[in-house]
Amino acid sequence: MSGFTAALSLLGVAVVAVVGVYGAAWALRISQAPLSVQPFGSGLEPVEHAVSRFHVRWYTVTMLFLAFDMEMVFMYPWTLVISVMGPSAVIEMFVFLAVLLAGVVYAWREGALRWT
Repeated sequence: MSGFTAALSLLGVAVVAVVGVYGAAWALRISQAPLSVQPFGSGLEPVEHAVSRFHVRWYTVTMLFLAFDMEMVFMYPWTLVISVMGPSAVIEMFVFLAVLLAGVVYAWREGALRWT
């Protein structure tokens, strides 16, 4: 089998696989008609559509949450190696926290944390 025939066969298998996945998704899909009487969000009656747009300030709050979530991901292992690494580990962590604090100050200054 030549290289061209092998590549063409591989392309054919990939196309059949993609068409199969799309076909399965089409066959197993849920009805596209929205359920207007079903509550969402804690069982309360909806006051807006479930996929409505959010205010842009929520994205900034989300990014702040992710930044502090990553802080915890880095701080837990840091507590285990601080005694081995010595003062350099403490300095590095405080630099990392200073960068995070600068992000919070920037978000605060831009009004991302104002809810009025």
